[in-house]
Amino acid sequence: MHQGIGFIQDLAVVMAIAGIVTVLFHRLKQPVVLGYIAAGVIIGPYTPPFQLIHDEQTIQTMGELGVVFLMFSLGLEFSLRKLFQVGATAIVAAISEIVVMLWLGYEIGRAFGWAAMDSLFLGAILAISSTTIIVKALADLGVKREPFAQLVFGILIVEDILGIAMLVLLGGIAQTGELSPGIALITLGKLLLFMLVSLLAGILIVPRVLGYVARVGSDEMLLVSVLGFCFGFCLLVVKLDYSIALGAFLIGAVMAESRHLERIEHLVAPLRDAFSAIFFVTIGLMLNPLVLVDYAWPIAVISLAVVFGKLVSCGLGTFLAGRDGRTAMRVGMTVSQIGEFSFIIASLGLTLKVTSGFLYPIAVTVSAITTLTTPYLIRVADPLSQRLARAMPPAVSNVFGLYSQWLRALMPRSNGPTLFSLTRRIVVQIAVNLALVSAIFIGMSYGARYAAPLIANWVPDERIQRVVLWSAALVLAIPFLVAVWRKTQSLALMLAEVSVQPEKAGRFTRALRHAIAELVPAVSMIGVFVLVAALSGTILPPTGFLIGVLVCAALLTMLLWRWCVRIHASMQIALRETFDERQDS
Repeated sequence: MHQGIGFIQDLAVVMAIAGIVTVLFHRLKQPVVLGYIAAGVIIGPYTPPFQLIHDEQTIQTMGELGVVFLMFSLGLEFSLRKLFQVGATAIVAAISEIVVMLWLGYEIGRAFGWAAMDSLFLGAILAISSTTIIVKALADLGVKREPFAQLVFGILIVEDILGIAMLVLLGGIAQTGELSPGIALITLGKLLLFMLVSLLAGILIVPRVLGYVARVGSDEMLLVSVLGFCFGFCLLVVKLDYSIALGAFLIGAVMAESRHLERIEHLVAPLRDAFSAIFFVTIGLMLNPLVLVDYAWPIAVISLAVVFGKLVSCGLGTFLAGRDGRTAMRVGMTVSQIGEFSFIIASLGLTLKVTSGFLYPIAVTVSAITTLTTPYLIRVADPLSQRLARAMPPAVSNVFGLYSQWLRALMPRSNGPTLFSLTRRIVVQIAVNLALVSAIFIGMSYGARYAAPLIANWVPDERIQRVVLWSAALVLAIPFLVAVWRKTQSLALMLAEVSVQPEKAGRFTRALRHAIAELVPAVSMIGVFVLVAALSGTILPPTGFLIGVLVCAALLTMLLWRWCVRIHASMQIALRETFDERQDS
């Protein structure tokens, strides 16, 4: 009972002081996020005359819930359509920004004599801009609907995805002390596979379940269902040794395709605001003012590096991707800050005990400084770009103009489907189905450790157990393997028509085209088998049993061919309907 009263007392102190400080910051027209951090400093253990919080660990736990709701909200704002609209520009700009800032942060850390791990985490902290701060600043300035702002949102989406990948890679580096290129590629491959399968399976299931619950008309039932999906999926992700932030982001991205998105956002917003406020307060709790005084010079250097580094890297990437100089300048100045994702990365370093204590308060202080400068940078971006354009020598201006014209000339002008677009679509469909097949066999291999003891009660022979598990995975994968075969056939027919021309092949044209159309799918399926065997090595049956399983699977596939085609077509239609419903709502 006394412990419960202590928690209520701590929570009352946090909320009361946070409320007072944020009202003051709002009156001063400063970002509310800074108010939360300032409240944490006031009630923190480093601020005299006495400590106001007694159970700091419980507050930290509630702050972790804030991370979940922050990442979940970022996922709700994620949109594949927004990403496709800005396309390659957002990808080029985001990658150039992250690569440059990772390198710049690492070099700054090493220049100050910091450890390699501190320098690496500093680079990661500086790499990701703040979605929350940018969206708030653009909304306050009334430019949220402008084209450059839509491009910024696309860049932020790409950054969020790459930021999740960085969290996974940093966790691996922290645990092993090093990360070879091979391990990095395998880690990223597994991450992309998990994300793709989670998004596809989630979009097929979650929006429909939420739609059924929403039709009841009860906000309470809908909110409980949303939170159930959120925390349940986060638990699954943690069990698979990924970060809880990844789970929250992915399930949010899945729910972003629901036609009831606005209602979900409305219901989740109070919880997000409450727990994210506690998260930012916990950041302030960890700030030691004496550390900030001792590291004033690094803070100043890092703050300047964030502003100018992001302006140059992201702005230049935007320009090189084909946008004009004015848009590139506005984009670069808009993303010149760090925020909530940087705090999550800094927290990861502390949690894993691989970074020094001074890095976290430096990150928070740099975020506070760059947050204050963000609205002013957005305001001066347009006039500054106009002044630079007038001051630019004519020769340089002509070079930039010729570059833009050259890029526009490279872009396809046909509105209809081209051979390249059709080929790309088929290749993407093959890749998606292969990802689903891979996920099934990887999932069965992972679950074998739990399923084997249950199967052992009926099948004591370990070889037969592997036959059962591998056969079960193969049966589940048959519809997707059939889809891979059919799409590969379509691709082979296109390749045969293009590569074998009658004027060169003569009377052998038909035979060569037929050979290509038959050979390419057969070779592809052999490659698929090798891939599946490599992914499921722990449950792969012995050779004799494996041949028998494959023969039985082939016979079963012939019997159920039409059913498999219908099942796969139904899944495609369901995905298309989900996207269409979201677009029409």
